[in-house]
Amino acid sequence: MKIRFRDVSSGIVEARAVLEIQEGILINEITILSRNGQIEVELPQKSFKGKDGKMHFMDVITFESDDRKTLWLMEIKEEYNNWRQTNKKVLVYEN
Repeated sequence: MKIRFRDVSSGIVEARAVLEIQEGILINEITILSRNGQIEVELPQKSFKGKDGKMHFMDVITFESDDRKTLWLMEIKEEYNNWRQTNKKVLVYEN
């Protein structure tokens, strides 16, 4: 699995990931979040407004089982932690 991360310095979002699932086929907008000191992976979703006026969300990526999804998210988390060890976060403060 080839994955590239880029830093995001806004709110709880730590980074965004682009994942190459096959040569030339990329998945964008995998989000790495930090909630309550824990790293979480959020997969892309499509949102649309239904005829009833409510917002509906549909997962872009689906899995054959919850176990497979959990393992895949753990792999992404591990790759992020390895990337973060070599690419420390730089904080810039202005007066």
